[in-house]
Amino acid sequence: MYKKIMFILALLTVSTARGEVASKKKVVEPVAVDSLTMLLQTGDSLMQQYNTFEALEYYQQAFAMKDTAEVRIKLADCYYKRANYRQAADLLKNVPASDLTHESFRQLCYSYQKQGDNDSYIYWTSNLLSRYPMDGEMMAGLIVAVVREDQAWKGIGYGEDYFKKDSTNILVNRALADAYFMDRQFDKSVMMYERLLQQGDSTFNTLYSAGMCYSRLDSLELAYKYFVPAFLLSGMQHAGCAYRLGVVCVDTGRLDEGLGYLDLATQLLLPDTTTMRAITLSQGEAYYWMRQYDKAVEAWKKHLEYNPTSIATYYNIASATYYYLPDGKQAKTYFEKFLELARKEDSPNAQLTEMIKKAEELLRTTNFSDSKPKRTR
Repeated sequence: MYKKIMFILALLTVSTARGEVASKKKVVEPVAVDSLTMLLQTGDSLMQQYNTFEALEYYQQAFAMKDTAEVRIKLADCYYKRANYRQAADLLKNVPASDLTHESFRQLCYSYQKQGDNDSYIYWTSNLLSRYPMDGEMMAGLIVAVVREDQAWKGIGYGEDYFKKDSTNILVNRALADAYFMDRQFDKSVMMYERLLQQGDSTFNTLYSAGMCYSRLDSLELAYKYFVPAFLLSGMQHAGCAYRLGVVCVDTGRLDEGLGYLDLATQLLLPDTTTMRAITLSQGEAYYWMRQYDKAVEAWKKHLEYNPTSIATYYNIASATYYYLPDGKQAKTYFEKFLELARKEDSPNAQLTEMIKKAEELLRTTNFSDSKPKRTR
């Protein structure tokens, strides 16, 4: 018994000794991390903390040490998030397309867009879509970009191809609707805007654009239907919408309402002379049909401040004053101003010729005075 116990103890001693030797052999020394990896890891950590300022320094050091696709993409991402789009684009454009991630590819496209380089944006976005054809956001951007280059037909082609695969993407549908509008395909455009509204895209742009389409199609009641909520969504601050709504109101007989919108547009647009010409002309017409001739004359005179060579406006003022207001002297003055301009026209049309004859006859046969003018014969 004693011998057995001693034998077991001897075995245990040997096993322990062997274990100690084996454990010593398994000790592994720590592997040193190379400097490039350390720089990138530090930069990544700082980026996770949104500290692009310090991250930039580490990425720049890494780039100076070794120019690789990975380093370029990380450095470009840092530049992009600091709005240094030129540097981001310069780095990414030289990375092989196969090495670009989806996010870095988008940053390359957007870097050119944010610099106002539409041609480069179109080029790189087209390349991105060849790899990621269902990226709806980039497809919508491409459609908008080519429309900006007066190539609405090309944008329509892109949009219709995408629409066959996905008819529910709001961004693409918006861009396609706008492309139809710019190509003067108002019937297709308005159908797309109606589709957007059914999808819940009741934004100002969709409502306003739908109203514009219907006004071009002479469906003025439908135009009114969409202009009203669009103007309210703008906080009653969109001058163009106020103007369009005012004109539609006048043309549909909502004269008081139309004048209200035109007055708002006037306040919002001053001193936009081009639009003010149209507004004051429409105001004069509205007041005339409401038989408020004094206000019509006032509006037309305002129109002449923006458009002093408007021959018809001189005639309108003269006629309204002659027939409806007791101011013969003013009527004579404006008939004379009308003839002064009208006679300079090289090829007057039939309507202008008739107006000239009428003005000449009235000046020849009427006794103009400060009171209501009367014919002399």
